[in-house]
Amino acid sequence: MAPNRIRYEVESWGVGELWLEQGRVVWHESPRPRKPSPHPGWGVTRRPQRPTIPAEAERIRDDSAPILVERLRAFFAGGECNFEDVALDLDGSTSFHRSCTEALRRVPRGEVVTYGELAALAGAPGAARAAGTFCAQNRYAIFVPCHRVVAAAGLGGYGELGSAYKRRLLAAEGRYL
Repeated sequence: MAPNRIRYEVESWGVGELWLEQGRVVWHESPRPRKPSPHPGWGVTRRPQRPTIPAEAERIRDDSAPILVERLRAFFAGGECNFEDVALDLDGSTSFHRSCTEALRRVPRGEVVTYGELAALAGAPGAARAAGTFCAQNRYAIFVPCHRVVAAAGLGGYGELGSAYKRRLLAAEGRYL
């Protein structure tokens, strides 16, 4: 079965993309403005390693998809949304990545942890750099809220979306850094 790709728009945030397969999220990209990059090739993201989905397969065949999209819209609007119940496709994940996923999904809305604290919560104290790599490779933005992970010396980055986007996500949760 091929995953379903659902594009959704969030006012003042842009267009996001959600990929679902058999009731599990296999990929999520946070909404971003619809404007071309001034640099060709920049902003290229790591999409699922699956064949291209034909247009007819993009139809929503999962009843949970519209509900999940509405929950995402509510989150970006500042709503108190929790996504711990959303099933994720963790097949192929290492045990460390699974531990980081579980630990980070338990970090409450509006709270932050450092990379070192995330590593410790995942059972690997001293593995701050590995926790950073985990966040950089996160394909479940918002569902695994890496925006809640900060550098020991401050906010830290947020991949191609940048620290301003991370700051905006935290502000939507009532946390101002």
